[in-house]
Amino acid sequence: MHRFERRNQHFDRLVANAALRWMGQNTNHYPAHPTVRAAMVDCIDGDHFHAYAPPLGLEELRQGVIQDLGLPGQAALVTDGAVSGLYHVCRTLLGPGDTLVTTDPTWAWPMAFAREAGAAVVQIPIYGAEHGYRLAPERLRAAIDDSTRAIYIVDPNNPLGTCCTAGEIAEIAEIARSAGAWLIHDCTYRDFAHGHHLAAHHYPERTITVWSFSKWLGFAGLRVGALVAHPDVMERLAVAPPNNLGSSILAQRGAIAGLKVKGEWFGEVLSKQRHNQQRVREAAEAVPGLHVPVYPSNGNFLIIECEGAGIRPEALVAALDRRNIQIRQGSYHTKAFGDRFVKVSVTVPDLWVDEFCAALPWAVETARGMNAPAELF
Repeated sequence: MHRFERRNQHFDRLVANAALRWMGQNTNHYPAHPTVRAAMVDCIDGDHFHAYAPPLGLEELRQGVIQDLGLPGQAALVTDGAVSGLYHVCRTLLGPGDTLVTTDPTWAWPMAFAREAGAAVVQIPIYGAEHGYRLAPERLRAAIDDSTRAIYIVDPNNPLGTCCTAGEIAEIAEIARSAGAWLIHDCTYRDFAHGHHLAAHHYPERTITVWSFSKWLGFAGLRVGALVAHPDVMERLAVAPPNNLGSSILAQRGAIAGLKVKGEWFGEVLSKQRHNQQRVREAAEAVPGLHVPVYPSNGNFLIIECEGAGIRPEALVAALDRRNIQIRQGSYHTKAFGDRFVKVSVTVPDLWVDEFCAALPWAVETARGMNAPAELF
């Protein structure tokens, strides 16, 4: 069987498991606000889904995204989740002879998109205490050359949970400008950060801000996100987007409602996930050999290093799978450092966190006897 079939069947098995505790994909499993639900139900009951949405998105949603990000004068393109937007940017702006510079770890898919466009990829290692698990601007500057066409920054970083300071973002923007490079600022997790700063304020003419409703609003399965850029840049991106018939009108109606109630609803989500971070960290640090190196995280997840426990991340993932708990192995994000850690998502019900914390010591011991390679995706 081909790998693409095995990969899809792996996730199909997860989706079909109604008892699964989704703690590996940074998805948000808190209940939606009643008005968000109502907006989508009204869309279905009114049969509004028979028509295509506008090609760049509903105007109310486009303006809502600009307002929420605080980027007046920029333009928004609603996408089928952030990943569709990243695909579009990489395939539109990169080609043979170009280089995309990013970090290691990072979110892996934009690197695949860049390579499929014919571009090379350069990764700057940021994993480890010696780097503070973050990108130092001077290391970025040293990685730039004449072929650098784009810089891709996931900020807050997925999977590490570190976040750039205001000074770092300003310097990264200056580096991109001096290189004449596109700056792709992936802000999928910005709403969970303790403080977040947008590069577009410093380099508006060539920064492309990528944002998503998957994580903060819990819309992962509905697929709605956005690209935000200078109107001149958007003119180019609007020529041939992957979905020129508009993203899901159902998802967009829900997203509009979500923005309207964000102020009253999201604070509780943020508080709960930060409390869950604390509980997961305490449970991990209580197990000999486990360590949480980045805390608090600026995302809705934590990494747990398991090298000191003498177990492979894949083995720990497989052990917890026996208890219907899904976490993610580090190799999903990085080949160089993936053997050191797992990632645990925490925008989940208290019961799931209870079960994870209770199962973790058992899972570590079980994983010691499971160090044979396991195929995970």
